[in-house]
Amino acid sequence: MDASQVRERARDLPADPGVYQFLTEDGVVLYVGKAVDLRSRVRSYADPRSDRIARMVERASALDFAVTDTETQALLLEANLIKRHQPRYNVRLKDDKSYPLVQFTDHDYPRIEITRDPDEGATAYGPYTDKSRVETVVKAVREQYGVRGCSDHKFSNRDRPCLDHDIGLCTAPCTGEISREDYVSDADAVKRFFEGETGILADPIERAMTEAADREEFERAANLRDRLDAVRAFHGGGGEAVAGHGHERHVDVLGAVIEGDSATVARLHAEDGQLVERDQHRVDAPEGEDRVAAVLAAFVPQYYAERDLPDALLLPEDPDDPDLDAWLDAEGVDVRVPGAGREATLVDLALKNAHRRAGGRDELGALADALGISRPTRIEGFDVSHAQGKSVVGSDVTFVEGRPEKSDYRRKKLTEENDDYANMRRLVRWRAERALAGEDDRPDPDLVLIDGGRGQLDAALDALDETGWEVPIVALAKQEEVVVAPDRSYDWPGDAPQLHVLQRVRDEAHRFAVQYHQSLRDDVSTALDDVEGIGPELRKRLLRRFGSVEGVRGASEEELRGVEGVGEATAETLARRL
Repeated sequence: MDASQVRERARDLPADPGVYQFLTEDGVVLYVGKAVDLRSRVRSYADPRSDRIARMVERASALDFAVTDTETQALLLEANLIKRHQPRYNVRLKDDKSYPLVQFTDHDYPRIEITRDPDEGATAYGPYTDKSRVETVVKAVREQYGVRGCSDHKFSNRDRPCLDHDIGLCTAPCTGEISREDYVSDADAVKRFFEGETGILADPIERAMTEAADREEFERAANLRDRLDAVRAFHGGGGEAVAGHGHERHVDVLGAVIEGDSATVARLHAEDGQLVERDQHRVDAPEGEDRVAAVLAAFVPQYYAERDLPDALLLPEDPDDPDLDAWLDAEGVDVRVPGAGREATLVDLALKNAHRRAGGRDELGALADALGISRPTRIEGFDVSHAQGKSVVGSDVTFVEGRPEKSDYRRKKLTEENDDYANMRRLVRWRAERALAGEDDRPDPDLVLIDGGRGQLDAALDALDETGWEVPIVALAKQEEVVVAPDRSYDWPGDAPQLHVLQRVRDEAHRFAVQYHQSLRDDVSTALDDVEGIGPELRKRLLRRFGSVEGVRGASEEELRGVEGVGEATAETLARRL
């Protein structure tokens, strides 16, 4: 379209509130806008206010519009159309995400589970942003009330209870271990907890904690204490105090940072004076002088169009959008740009969060997008090390936000068997059973990474199926650097950020396993102890070079002399004695 065509189309439009769309000849939406006066607003595109908009008008071949009753309706319709069509020339919220919910299915014996897509007829609670806390609470709920978490396939046609019943997570309604009346009563009690009646779960946990302390079972008491803290914090307790007016129960704080043609908006959310949520979102950055204001003006209606608005919004600067101001005012939202005090400090905190996300590659975000999972804040890596089935050990390392969390590393001696797949199955099953029994004081991981290929992954999946521990899982082997998931493989470029974070976890799991294996192997008594001239240090070098006593026995004298400290006489002695 040229200027004359824009003016001609504008003459046919009503002077009413509404939404307009510029489209290509093929019907692709290039831009969506809102207006108090459609005729006047569209006419202004005859003289575009930026080069970006000028290019949009030049590409457009058609114009569509919709009249609304109010300016607020126009604002919300614009936000929904932008989400639906993702127009190239709009400022768009890129990674708006769904949060996990807890649902009770509509069965005779309801199932409890964490989901992002509730079943039809299910009773859902949430959404929640702290997935690990939700998992902790759901596990506590199941231990206290025995509500099932299994699939319909596992539930039907059973003749004996499954492992969940054996470890105290389910009362086994599938085999009639509990009556339907009693089971539904327990499920209703759990629903009351999720509706806000914290004491239904907190009180029995507190009693169990006290009893464990009285019996001097201090490790169990400590685990119960941590679980009690998570349960009490679930409905908003704990967190950082937030300034706000007495009547404001929900306050959101936004910070926006622009880097090139992209922007990051960080959101802090407070409930009843406590900071309980933090998240970040990517947004296309507009052209022009006041780009931060434009980002905020675009983000707020798109983000809140399908969410409950807070009582107050704290912003780093005024969005300078009369339509947005009118909508927020009509909805009773108090918008403030604090200049000093506690609220200004919170805006600075939001800006720091935005800078942190914008300042470098978000490897975990890229990994989440690539695998189609929620952002894996906690990743656990597993590897097995042994010498021809001897001194078999497993490692379980933890990374939080892409960095090693060494206090959460674990290791385990395994059955001595020269079978990598069987060893990996035992290792993952050990972790799963401890998690389900509440014996592991760490939260469940957001992602499990297996050092190996398809065979090791299948072995780990067998362990997950046997125990019912539900965690996302992939494998990564060194040879091809191909990521293997249960349903497909990913061959990412070598510089892909999501590959780099998995490689760090994989390599650390391998290092930790080998280190533990070597410490065990070096500590055991071997036939080398009786060989004259072989001290502890030389014994370690020989075992590390050849893997085992059998490896040393099979080495030639020339190979033996290749080890530091082994001369001709020592090599001959080794060959003779072994």
